[in-house]
Amino acid sequence: MQRSPRIISVVTPVHPPSIPFLTDAYASLRDQRLPAGWQWRWLVQEDGQTGAVAAALPDDPRISTGTNRPGGPGVTRTMALSRAEGSLVKVLDADDRLTPDELARDIAVLTADPTIGWTTARALDLAPEGSTSTVATDPAPGRLPAGTVHRHWQANAHQLPVHPATLCIRTDLLFALGGWMALPASEDTGLLLAASTVSDGHFIGEAGLLYRKWAGQVTSQQAHWSPAERANRTQVVECRVAALSRLHPFQVGGTSYCSGLSSPITGVNGSKASSRTT
Repeated sequence: MQRSPRIISVVTPVHPPSIPFLTDAYASLRDQRLPAGWQWRWLVQEDGQTGAVAAALPDDPRISTGTNRPGGPGVTRTMALSRAEGSLVKVLDADDRLTPDELARDIAVLTADPTIGWTTARALDLAPEGSTSTVATDPAPGRLPAGTVHRHWQANAHQLPVHPATLCIRTDLLFALGGWMALPASEDTGLLLAASTVSDGHFIGEAGLLYRKWAGQVTSQQAHWSPAERANRTQVVECRVAALSRLHPFQVGGTSYCSGLSSPITGVNGSKASSRTT
């Protein structure tokens, strides 16, 4: 597919309980102001094949819908990429909302500096009654050198320094990394850590996302916090980072450990309850 350099593809996976929130997500996207010549496309993908998601969306030619066999958020996000037309891909979960001008800020950073592969932004938790709060300490705005995110993740009980639900990434980089990981959860953490291992990123200090907290969200379910599953997810994510650091042509400092390998791998820069935890 030939991509337009001035289209940003916004990817939203949807499972049935989150359908009622699509109206708010759409409104936050519809009201975005973009730089001259830029357009957005909303790639909404149902994790299932009921057609209920498409039926809930407004009639807007900028929206494309798709379905897939139930496979979880990682599979669903990646399936949406078959319709990605633009040079950039932005994450927007069905139950979240963009803040005003968030896409313009992503575009500004990524068009100004071709050495930046991805951006994230500050996220505010959105409570059921509508109040917002910040629960994590963000890094200073600006460049995040490759390896920075992984080092923090290792040193802080697998807590990310930036929010993966705010990710905007170059489409070519996303495809090169294989899309989102085929995990039952933490697929966004896995992608962010992979991208931040092979490419510098940029943290935008303005709030870019209202991250909804509600009882039906996937990361509030008991299964998400199963110690055995979480350990396995973390292991797979860690091994991917370790392999990328070995294969990546740029030498960066530090050590990454992946159990099951005979020696430490060098080369990595030396829930909604907790929304940045794997």
